Amino acid sequence: MSDNKVTVGPPKVTRFEKARIVGARALQISMGAPILVDADETVSNPIDIALKEMDVAILPITIRRTLPNGAFQDIPLKWLL
Repeated sequence: MSDNKVTVGPPKVTRFEKARIVGARALQISMGAPILVDADETVSNPIDIALKEMDVAILPITIRRTLPNGAFQDIPLKWLL
């Protein structure tokens, strides 16, 4: 696999991947994980905080995209945003 090139799937994060990432991160925040962005009065619930973290592209998350033949690529979230 080449560097900084998405070879499996679309070059952007899909709505399904976004829902999974935001849901997982919101759960982490609600369980006491440190918040990676400055939270203010307008952003108070875990889902809004997770969305803000994703918009800033600060989340250290890797997405694994798999093809039916078993081939896969691990893609850092920063490449897809």
